[in-house]
Amino acid sequence: MPEPGGVRADSVDELSGGVLAGERAALAQAITLVESSAEGHRQQASALLHRLRPHGGNAIRVGITGVPGAGKSTLVEALGMHLVGQGKRVAVLAIDPSSSRSGGSILGDKTRMSSLARSPQAFIRPSPSAGTPGGVASRTRECMLLCEAAGHDVIFLETVGSGQGEIAARSMVDFFLLLLVTGTGDGLQGMKKGVMELADAIAVNKADGANQAAARAARADMEGALRLLSSSESGWRQRVVTCSALEGVGIAELWSIILEFRRGAQASGAWHTTRQEQRLAWLHALLEEGIRDAFYTNSEVQEALPQYERAVLSGEVNVSDAAGELLNFTRYPEPSPGGRE
Repeated sequence: MPEPGGVRADSVDELSGGVLAGERAALAQAITLVESSAEGHRQQASALLHRLRPHGGNAIRVGITGVPGAGKSTLVEALGMHLVGQGKRVAVLAIDPSSSRSGGSILGDKTRMSSLARSPQAFIRPSPSAGTPGGVASRTRECMLLCEAAGHDVIFLETVGSGQGEIAARSMVDFFLLLLVTGTGDGLQGMKKGVMELADAIAVNKADGANQAAARAARADMEGALRLLSSSESGWRQRVVTCSALEGVGIAELWSIILEFRRGAQASGAWHTTRQEQRLAWLHALLEEGIRDAFYTNSEVQEALPQYERAVLSGEVNVSDAAGELLNFTRYPEPSPGGRE
């Protein structure tokens, strides 16, 4: 009998076979499995990831970030359709922000990428951020591995684009694109040194109609600002382009830059180094998640936490002392074999 989510206890073999065969339904079900927090599903997900791990790692992983309204979904669709036209298989992992009140999210990216969603060579999966920092979802890395095992050549990771905590998203991808627009104040985001240093390229979007001159000026400003930054260890210097995702202008040039970046990174060894750093970031993310879960599921903590909360609210105990005493309750378990790349 199927368990919640429609995954049978004996179906890991069948599911992994479907993913490797490139079946979209199997891939969607596999992602649902790894995103599930049910204990039985977590064990199945661990087994599934272990079997598919040798088949991952072959795609180009491209992260796209930018403030809301910059046109991230439109750009992803334009790039995706450009690649589909070249015979490539494309996967899009689009992160939707979850409500801090209800925990829900809209998950409307398939609607925003309607043309790409209809292509049999494309797979679009919206996922809620569910409070995960960095503009990503908690199982994004696992989902990327599944998409690679399913034979997708390019994986786009579209972040929430909150303008904060983009380091988490950067640690998951090979190429990171910062998307800006002019005329709304969003260009100021690109002037923040931390955000610019994360980006391998900056695209000034919506360079069409009456906005073309402003876009060219913004590009010149960005190029001037980038001269103040040092190049990466691989020797790569960030590029700035103007584009119109709506009209398809500059899309081919943007993809050429991504390919140029990959060639240079592979030649210098930076590509291999980046993949190693991605594995370490994944390890630490799983450790942090395990420590957090172990703390909040600890029976002593669950019993004592309400008392300490009341004491903090009443002023009987200061916050730092309460935190220190609560942390003394924890005893962390041995790591599970799950979440391997």
